[in-house]
Amino acid sequence: MPEEFMIQPGGFKNVSRDGQVVGFQLRVRSAYYRGVYLSLVEDFEITVDGETFPRDRIRFAIGEKSYTLDELAPITDQRWPFRQPATLTVLKPGGLKTGMHDVHLAQKLRVSYMPVQPSVYVSTKKMSLVV
Repeated sequence: MPEEFMIQPGGFKNVSRDGQVVGFQLRVRSAYYRGVYLSLVEDFEITVDGETFPRDRIRFAIGEKSYTLDELAPITDQRWPFRQPATLTVLKPGGLKTGMHDVHLAQKLRVSYMPVQPSVYVSTKKMSLVV
């Protein structure tokens, strides 16, 4: 899949809980054209405006279920379909400022027949934060 389609144009926004901005969200699609089981999602690296966020601050949600990245490893019965966007939530107190941001995403997936594991797919976009 062309990497420019990994980061989806909608859904880039701050998220709040109990009236406090606790982070931001980004919608992404699987880079692998067949989709993958959640256990094959190894990591996401997210950098916004030069700030890279550690994996323990990233949550992966598909449908109504949300997981830490470490929780994905044993999930062998749920797939992330190719065309279905997932939501990545990054915990960052105060979120991001309104306006344009440089967003860099690296998806690390384990694809069985690829000689190098994990396969790393990278996408960079300028995104406008929705208020």
